[in-house]
Amino acid sequence: MPDETLIAIGKIVAPHGVRGDVRVVPLTDFPDRFQTLKKVLLQGGRELAVETVRYHKQFVILKFRGLDSRDAADTLRGKLLEVTRDNLVPLPEGHFYVFDIVGLKVYDEAGDYIGTVTDVLHTGSNDVYVAEREGERPVLIPALKEVVKAIDVAGGKITVKLQEEWD
Repeated sequence: MPDETLIAIGKIVAPHGVRGDVRVVPLTDFPDRFQTLKKVLLQGGRELAVETVRYHKQFVILKFRGLDSRDAADTLRGKLLEVTRDNLVPLPEGHFYVFDIVGLKVYDEAGDYIGTVTDVLHTGSNDVYVAEREGERPVLIPALKEVVKAIDVAGGKITVKLQEEWD
């Protein structure tokens, strides 16, 4: 398999029953995505074909082809389930995955470097990007249209208008 970025969408926490089903904690904002999942990559690169999907409380219960016992399912405990970028749920225009934002360089409208996004904080009203620069305090940037002027994931750059610059 070519070297691709893999994105974790769930973590196997335990076997479920005696027929090889596994209990998965979803690590995605789109737990319904499991309904259409045909295959998934197990942490480490092994491909698993999905036979059945159902939901129980906060868990997704998956049955994989070829795993037919509780003991076989138990060998997967603690492993992440991953997908390639082309299997991600498409986002609406102007929305981005957190893993696409983290690592971007942040510049003000004059082109001055502010820092690199190291984290995205999820507040009640809007996300906040944490931009850090060596030797300086982190800059907290609210993810609002009047602040974040442009996000160029391919170019690795975010352009912002900081509060001191607001009209």
